[in-house]
Amino acid sequence: MPQSFDASTADETARRHLHDILTLAIEIKPGQAAVVVADSQSELAKILSSAYRHCLPQAKHIDFDAVAPDCILAEFEPLVAGDLVVLVQSTSFRLGAYRIRVELFKRGLKVIEHPHLARMTSAQVSYYLDALAYDPAYFRTLGHALKQRIDQAKSGVIHSHGERLLFASPFEPAKLNVGDYSEMNNVGGQFPIGEVFTEASDLECVNGRVRIFAFGDTSFAVNQPEIPLTLVVERGRVTEAIDSTPEFNRVLANIRNDEGEIWLRELGFGLNRALTSTRRVNDIGTYERMCGIHLSLGAKHGAYSKPQIRRTDARHHVDVFALTEAVQLDNDIVFRDNAWQV
Repeated sequence: MPQSFDASTADETARRHLHDILTLAIEIKPGQAAVVVADSQSELAKILSSAYRHCLPQAKHIDFDAVAPDCILAEFEPLVAGDLVVLVQSTSFRLGAYRIRVELFKRGLKVIEHPHLARMTSAQVSYYLDALAYDPAYFRTLGHALKQRIDQAKSGVIHSHGERLLFASPFEPAKLNVGDYSEMNNVGGQFPIGEVFTEASDLECVNGRVRIFAFGDTSFAVNQPEIPLTLVVERGRVTEAIDSTPEFNRVLANIRNDEGEIWLRELGFGLNRALTSTRRVNDIGTYERMCGIHLSLGAKHGAYSKPQIRRTDARHHVDVFALTEAVQLDNDIVFRDNAWQV
């Protein structure tokens, strides 16, 4: 990773990418009401706050550190459905008993969230800013094409540097996070974006091995072991982790202690070309958009229901990132040479 970012171009990059997000993805209209809440506790928060001031001069801009939470909530009250709230957070704002994004969505508001920005060190700021680039021709075209292939497939294989993980089952209808909200109830979410995700319709039809180069650790940060570890999967459960590390053992132990066994659930197709196996950021919620494959360990995956899993008992969803030579859906290769082939 580079040792620093180019401060002279950071503001320009942020302004350009946020303008595209606001106009092309969120489709904010000139003069439309907006509230931007930001702190200044991290370099990245300062850059994004400044960029939003440039892109949304008509918005109400609030310094989170200078205003009481009740006063911030009061600023949301006059907003009507279709208006915008932006949250620029070095950590994650606590503004009430529930997740504020969920409450804002219930009111029909558009929401852009940038959480956990302090997790990105100066060396990663440029990666994060690059990942904000929104190219609808790439994200939407590829996303919908992948969804079509996933929804039609009867099986899939992850080829993982000498190992194979076989999904001998059709897949659940794929979900899109590509900045196209035309068929969704809510507009917005956490940025950067770029993902299509699904899981096996029959979890017990997933078997084989997959090599993992990074995982979400117990502090919700991206952890890269010196040697990639290998997961052994039998009937949809992780039964062994070869070349594991003490931290990954803690992750597995936490899941076993709370859930009894370790399910492999999400199959995530990351589309964001600014994030790769070598261009990493610390925040797991950002890095899961990485161009390639990620999987989830643990029973929790709220997008889909499974007869073996009670939602009230599912507590863990831990992202792990696969060393991926190729991805196969039925007989067709859809990922090779670190790029999607759809």
